[in-house]
Amino acid sequence: MAPAAVFVGVMGAGKSTVGAAVAAELGVPFADTDTIIEERAGKPIPEIFVDDGEDAFRALEREVVAESLETFGGVLALGGGAILDEGTRRLLAGHTVVYLSVELADAIKRVGLGAGRPLLALNPRATLKHLLEQRRPLYREVATHTVATDGRDEPSITAEVVAVLARGGGLKSCAGPAAEN
Repeated sequence: MAPAAVFVGVMGAGKSTVGAAVAAELGVPFADTDTIIEERAGKPIPEIFVDDGEDAFRALEREVVAESLETFGGVLALGGGAILDEGTRRLLAGHTVVYLSVELADAIKRVGLGAGRPLLALNPRATLKHLLEQRRPLYREVATHTVATDGRDEPSITAEVVAVLARGGGLKSCAGPAAEN
């Protein structure tokens, strides 16, 4: 069993919101690896970072992502940093991976200035800018489809993702309503 689609992107890209909406449209379950991690650890991610450290969080994340890619048959959203692990990137090969891209201004509007986001605890704007720059090439590396989310609402993004998935993988990149096919 494999996910119908796997969503990747930086925090604020809309992975959970759009992923859940796409799952509903496709009639399949939705799961977010961050939620699974919190359930397994018995505490929220910020507490995992504080109590156990980022390395412990990333180890648990690798385990949850690997299990989910093998056993989950719905739409799966990965945490923004999951793609930092080379093993995780290798595991994503052969899956339908949708990269929801977002630029800094829209990401900040969506996540605010870091409440509940351990990586944004200090200087959220600069940190988010750095995360975008650091991770963007890795998201592109694993993506089979890219959908730009800037300035768009959830229904339009969801409709585009569903259309891309319906085409069955023939489209490598889709940058919004004006994209060339």
